[in-house]
Amino acid sequence: MKPLPACGKAAAMNVLVLCTGNSARSILLEAILNRHSGGRIAAFSAGSRPAGRVHPAARRLLQAEGYDTDQLRSKSWDVFAGNGAPVMDAVITVCGSAAAENCPVWPGAPVRAHWGVEDPAAAPEQDWPTAFRTAYDILERRAARLLREPLETLDTAALTGALTRIGATR
Repeated sequence: MKPLPACGKAAAMNVLVLCTGNSARSILLEAILNRHSGGRIAAFSAGSRPAGRVHPAARRLLQAEGYDTDQLRSKSWDVFAGNGAPVMDAVITVCGSAAAENCPVWPGAPVRAHWGVEDPAAAPEQDWPTAFRTAYDILERRAARLLREPLETLDTAALTGALTRIGATR
């Protein structure tokens, strides 16, 4: 198993993005948050039943948007529940099934929120470009809303409220 990626300087908060397969939506949001947060967020992603690979359409879209995709990988959420894992400040689920699953108890009792997005990988293959673009655009808008928040000064209740409000938007 590869080691977890280093995030450089300390971030204002660590965010774990969960989805069942950790191949598309959670990967997209991880990449978006890490790229656009300016170091304020260290985002990670994982799945309850990881697919074992980043979906090729997700990788193609991120590469077309200029993201470095070399470090992105599909992994189990168990990686983040053990000793030595980064302590999470927030856990965001991005698919319906992951929101309903029993998540492990995370060290530090992070804030939890659900930002459900339709699974682009469930679309017929000929529709993947549009489906993945739609998922990416929704997640990018939500990430932008989060990044407008004063993350460094939010208490738990304020962060919970912000994440919940953002998750209810498209």
